[in-house]
Amino acid sequence: MDIKTLGRFADQPVLLNKLHKKIPALLIGAGGAYGVFDTYKSSKGRDKNFKKKKIIKNTIIISATAAASLMGANGLSIKGKKILPGLISNEKITDILRKQNIAADCFLHSQKGRVDDDIQKVLHSARKGALSLKETEILLKKIPDTDAKRKLLNVLLPEPENLNSKGIFSEIGRLSLLGAIPVIGGVLGGIAADRITKTSDKNSTANKIKEGFYQYFANIFLCNVGACTALFIAEGFQKAGKIKPLSPLKKMAVILTGITATGIVGGSWIANKLSQNFIDPLFDKGKKRKHKSVYDERKPELADIALHVDDIATAGVLSGFKWIEPALPLMYFVSGYRAGIGYRNNKSL
Repeated sequence: MDIKTLGRFADQPVLLNKLHKKIPALLIGAGGAYGVFDTYKSSKGRDKNFKKKKIIKNTIIISATAAASLMGANGLSIKGKKILPGLISNEKITDILRKQNIAADCFLHSQKGRVDDDIQKVLHSARKGALSLKETEILLKKIPDTDAKRKLLNVLLPEPENLNSKGIFSEIGRLSLLGAIPVIGGVLGGIAADRITKTSDKNSTANKIKEGFYQYFANIFLCNVGACTALFIAEGFQKAGKIKPLSPLKKMAVILTGITATGIVGGSWIANKLSQNFIDPLFDKGKKRKHKSVYDERKPELADIALHVDDIATAGVLSGFKWIEPALPLMYFVSGYRAGIGYRNNKSL
């Protein structure tokens, strides 16, 4: 079993639909579990009043961030009417199966009854749901390479989408917005939680906005810019004949290089610098705060590097691997939550 077969198996429309449906439960469950852990960890040795406020805050922040993440992905409908479109498409299972039945019928008709028994069994499975790994391999390897096969596989086992620089730019805009929504939800939820628990002050609000700015620019937006820049350069080399067209896996490697260079290495520095020059003055009566170092604002740490797992997912989506996309709201949730609690790791501020 090669990687290509595994990739085609994972990108089946039916499997994508199932994964998309499971994300809300996973997001709410994971968010709730983390809230319990964080409440327990931060409430050790504190009085009951502190614990009560911490529970209320975490409940509000997690609820706001999770709701924003899911709304960004799925959109918002009221009484069956679509108010906001979703940023992640999810075709209805009935429509997917209808297309798969039509594709199977068209293929069988083109073969005029000359179809191997194993292939017929696989097509029968495709009429009802997703294919197994073994069935995927049978379709890919046992059917001769013809136009009929390509039309069939285009429906049952779509190939990774080969985006050009224009398509990549559009995708990055969509993914950047998808990442921004849970961060905004987290910040608004955090501010509301402070007001409700009567713990709000200028510093707590400023910290949430700063952390939201940091999470978005360092962990989401600048990484997307790096991905787009790297692919644009690679496309230029292809047009000049310097390199061969990139396979999805090679394209993913190029994207990760751009993410590392722009986001992981320089993202925290840029985000801190922008925060010092534009956000600090707003909360210091129009005066710029004097900083000894750009990292006086927020020090990068190991957990920030771990948060870049969503960038690996982004790289996969931009490379054409669709199975990663439904999980993005779950990954962006962490950035939204950190913004909501106003996470700062520099105790001198």
